[in-house]
Amino acid sequence: MRAILLGAVALAFTTTVASADVMTTRIGNTTITKDAAGNENHIYYKGDGTFTAKAGTTAASGTWKIDGGNICLTFAQAVPGTPNPACAPISEHKVGDTWTAGPYTVSLVAGIP
Repeated sequence: MRAILLGAVALAFTTTVASADVMTTRIGNTTITKDAAGNENHIYYKGDGTFTAKAGTTAASGTWKIDGGNICLTFAQAVPGTPNPACAPISEHKVGDTWTAGPYTVSLVAGIP
């Protein structure tokens, strides 16, 4: 569970961006992270500063904010072994992009299933 939700935190991170504009393409769309074993996380950002995440049958939710060039996720329910808030650098991407962030392959896909 911890590794899966840490993947949610690692969603888009490579190049530092200092503006909330980085979230424009994420709001209303799905960010998918996949590890080498094929485990997927889906995270959905909302314009009101909240998010939900799914990893298999496990769900998490909370709030997000841009702090300098980082995105910080504060989980509504603490995830054991995961800092709360969990912050990491974030980069801009377009819907349809796929990139790597650490050990994860990340995709930004249109809509929320």
